[in-house]
Amino acid sequence: MLLPEKDPKATHIMIATGTRVALYRGYLRRMFMENVPSKTLGGLAWLFFRRKIEECNDEIFKPLDNGAHVYFCGIIGMMPGIQDTLKRVAEERGKSWDLKLSQLRKNKKWHIEVY
Repeated sequence: MLLPEKDPKATHIMIATGTRVALYRGYLRRMFMENVPSKTLGGLAWLFFRRKIEECNDEIFKPLDNGAHVYFCGIIGMMPGIQDTLKRVAEERGKSWDLKLSQLRKNKKWHIEVY
């Protein structure tokens, strides 16, 4: 996964499928602790675990509605359950997940790295 180049102040929502937290630790370090000469990063970053999607749905969906990037990393077998949960939560909020997902992909704000 790469940091968004065009918007250094972008909000990042990172969802771990249960593993691969080390990748996000490196990502956060790069964003906020390293002095990267070619980039000044100043956006917000949130890390959630798969099981907290429903509980933290405001913290996930409000930034998504405002243009945040969303990242998934971990075991590929967990993605269908995550997508089902996101769809269910979106529908409970009166939104179409299929439309939201389409917009995220079109705007290159949907990032997946699963194994």
